Formats: sequence, C-alpha cells, structure tokens
Amino acid sequence: MRIRPCIDIHDGHVKQIVGGSICDGKKKVSENFVSFENASHYADIYRQKGLAGGHIILLNSKDSEALRYEADRIQAIGALRAYPGGMQIGGGMNPENSGEYLDAGASHVIVTGYCFRNGRLDEQRLHAMQSAVGKDHLVLDLSCRRRHEDGQYVVVTDRWQKLTDMVICPETLDELSTECDEFLIHAADVEGKMNGIEKDIVSLLGNWLESYMSDGAPCFPVTYAGGVHSLEDMEIIKKAASGNLDVTVGSALDLFGGNLALDELAGMAGNSQKIR
Repeated sequence: MRIRPCIDIHDGHVKQIVGGSICDGKKKVSENFVSFENASHYADIYRQKGLAGGHIILLNSKDSEALRYEADRIQAIGALRAYPGGMQIGGGMNPENSGEYLDAGASHVIVTGYCFRNGRLDEQRLHAMQSAVGKDHLVLDLSCRRRHEDGQYVVVTDRWQKLTDMVICPETLDELSTECDEFLIHAADVEGKMNGIEKDIVSLLGNWLESYMSDGAPCFPVTYAGGVHSLEDMEIIKKAASGNLDVTVGSALDLFGGNLALDELAGMAGNSQKIR
C-alpha cells in the first residue's frame, strides 16, 4: 500500500473540490480548498518526500473551457518539471497531446473519456493511445458511480458526468489489465465529501487484487480515491488487499486544509521518505 499524492487543477489553481459538483454549464463548483501556491510547489513537496506515482488532474473541459483548460495545462507542465518522472497526468489526454506531457516529465498518461464513445469502450481509440504513449506509460481511469437500478459500479466519463455501460467487475479488470500499466479508480459519489470511503468498491478491488496475485502474477497497481477522512478508512483500505491497494487522500490532507498529516499517512502506508 502506497500513498499516491494528487494535484487537482481547476481554473488554473490547485483545488480540492467535491467531485460530483463538476458540471458543464454550472458556474461554480463546490470547493473544499483553493491554494495560493502553484502546482509546482506541491510537486516539489512530493519529490522531497519521495512520494512517487501520484497524479495531476486537469479538471476543466478541454473542449468547452479552452482558456481555463490552458491555465490548467500551464500549471500542470510546471508541476511535471518540478518532479520529473514522479507524477502521472490526466484530464483531456489524447494521442495528439500526450507526448507533450511525457516530454515534460510525466511518468504516465491517465485516460478515460477519449477511450469511450456513446457510453462504450472504443478499442480503436484505446489502441491509438497505446501506440502514442506505450502500454507501459498508460493508466486507465476507471472512476465509477453506483448505478441505482442494480447497485453495480459503472465507469463514468466526462468529469464523472456520464455513465457508461462498463461495469467494474473481476472480468472487466482482468481484461483491461492487459491493456495498460495501472488503474486509477475514484469513487465519484463520495469524492471530496470527507464522509468515508465507498467500502463496497474497495472490497471489490481488494478481492480482485488478491485473486490476481493468487495466480502467481505480480501485483497490478491499482489506486483507490474517494472519501478518505480518517485513519480508520486507511486501515480498511490496507486490509482490503493485504496492503496491495494504493490510496489517494485529497481534501482530508493537511496540505489542503484537512486534518490528516501527509507524513503520518505515508509512514502508515509504507512509502519511502527519502529525498530523491
């Protein structure tokens, strides 16, 4: 289990927001924290603490909010340069623009929306991303919401606004694990609310990881994010897959105005604290 640090960028500022409040046409999102520091400031903190493998997410829409997205992009490039090889990048990624972020220092490109059309996985687009960045540099964002009619978790795209037909289940995870290097999975219904984690999806991911490794395969990197607000939440995640499920803490982190200390969480999770 590792702490995967995050830098969320919206309107050109580092923020922590309630994930479900992002909506095209809505003037104001629900903000938990807005920083006066640039994204590079946080990337440098993570670099000094040796916390690698976290993600930078550009939250503005690439298509409908071009000027705001550009402000996000500038911040993201600065952060990647502050911690070369230490962070991943997501938000509006496609085969045409991904190379810029890899050149700036991203270890991986995170993609969801580009690979889905009309609510379905587009394998041609997935393969285009693989060709552009290489499978070993590709993270699939399988962030999800619980579907009301049957209680299943389904992948959501377009900043968690659109439900797809892809159900998060062992068969889906088995299939997609051959197409990328990692999974990033936000539980969108609890993201940013600091009211506790989505235990059912944590359990599902933990069980899949243990089954995956029982076949002799090395651990496949999976990061869970959403709702972490206490050390008890961390313990649940740690036990879910015998410490093999990684976790992101956002709004509850002391760096972002919360009450959970980054150093304590990193020590609990087993992250290295060496300066690189």
